[in-house]
Amino acid sequence: MNNINLLPASPEIFLLIATSAILLIDMFLADAKRYITYVLSMVTLLICAWISMDDVSAGTTTYTFHNMFVSDPMSSLLKVFSYLAVGLTLIYSRQYATDRGMLGGNLGGEFYALALFALLGQMVMISGNNFLIIYLGLELMSLSLYALVALRRNHTQPTEAAMKYFILGALASGFMLYGISMLYGATGSLDLTEVARAAASPVVNKTILVFGVVFLVAGLAFKLGAVPFHMWVPDVYQGAPTAVTLLLGGAPKLAAFAICIRLLVEGLLPLAIDWQQMLVVLAVLSMAIGNITAIAQTNLKRMLAYSTISQMGFMLLGLLSGVVNGNVFSAANAYSSAMFYSITYVLTTLGTFGVIMLLARSGFEAENIDDFKGLNQRSPWFALVMLLLMFSLAGIPPVMGFYAKLSVLQAVLGTGQIWLAVVAVLFSLVGAFYYLRVVKVMYFDDPVDTSPIVPTTDMRIALSINGGLILVLGLMPEPLMRACATAIVKTLAS
Repeated sequence: MNNINLLPASPEIFLLIATSAILLIDMFLADAKRYITYVLSMVTLLICAWISMDDVSAGTTTYTFHNMFVSDPMSSLLKVFSYLAVGLTLIYSRQYATDRGMLGGNLGGEFYALALFALLGQMVMISGNNFLIIYLGLELMSLSLYALVALRRNHTQPTEAAMKYFILGALASGFMLYGISMLYGATGSLDLTEVARAAASPVVNKTILVFGVVFLVAGLAFKLGAVPFHMWVPDVYQGAPTAVTLLLGGAPKLAAFAICIRLLVEGLLPLAIDWQQMLVVLAVLSMAIGNITAIAQTNLKRMLAYSTISQMGFMLLGLLSGVVNGNVFSAANAYSSAMFYSITYVLTTLGTFGVIMLLARSGFEAENIDDFKGLNQRSPWFALVMLLLMFSLAGIPPVMGFYAKLSVLQAVLGTGQIWLAVVAVLFSLVGAFYYLRVVKVMYFDDPVDTSPIVPTTDMRIALSINGGLILVLGLMPEPLMRACATAIVKTLAS
């Protein structure tokens, strides 16, 4: 019965049916009634969240489809935050997409359908327990995002960004597939449990395994946007419509964290000494190049792209701190800190791009740092929200980002690599400069644009809650941190 149990995959099954139905319904809607597609998409996300929250409270681990798919506490919690990320993205981008003709005419409601299909791919990645299933989820997500980036096909900048993303994404997929094929050749299985068992065997060919891990880590680094596989991030973030940039920089980071745990921790833990050394190099380079290059940027989306590179480097510090001298005593603390950091990054990024889309209007993109000049005089409330978000990205107390950075640094210090913690702190100080520069222009410069800021009701509420969450979870991080720790402990124990 285990192999035909559909209940563990019920969120994915429901999302697939609902998205297909939304796509069909949208075909018969006039442009004036396109809001129906938006409402149906939000209802779909709410129902998926209700199903996954039930799984979170149950806290059980269930395998199905011949152990290729798993529903466990980590997957359920990450899915809930993925729904939240996509839901907030749709709220923030509704007016933006409407003003730019992305929800009408020949395009119809493909924006919503592609966003939901990308989410479906992320959910499959999060719950995959087999190399092939994870790869299929990755491709479903990637193909949807390629199409989303190129959605405004009559504009050169998004089309150019989509081409770069597609070509480099295909290269990264090739890396991953080649790595998977080598691991399959060495272990004779694509099942993560079987691969872990074979990797721990003394008779396996370790040389082939390590080569496979190198290519696998390269593919993962691309999806995370870590140096030296970061080339696509600034161009795609800047070139894509801001609504699509948020779909790229939000929920997919949670899925990327999940497959790092699935592939490296659950599947290749016996080779931790090898892949942790690779992650050290990726983390240090990402923090260095990301933070230093961001200082020179005047385009806010491009600055946030380099910020993402540095933030993912910081998240990798948690992943590389799980195994110390062959023991896994600190694994739960290290991986839960990385998970908490990923959630913090996503929540903060959602709000930041939400404010960018709030200031944008038809014919005007609020992409440059100068566009935020005097925001406090135009809207003190949204300037305060942006201040909290910038403080969180910089890791300044008392907001959520400070505790996220602190928990990762504690995990690194637990490994005895004091030099790595010092490097991380130094680059965080460098990063604080360009985040505080945004705060400076909002509060101390005169506005260059005096047009009124008129958000929709749902956007005003969502942005306010988003900013409030960043502050509340900074003052009281324990519930979420405990949820992450519990999810990681139960998942690794299963």
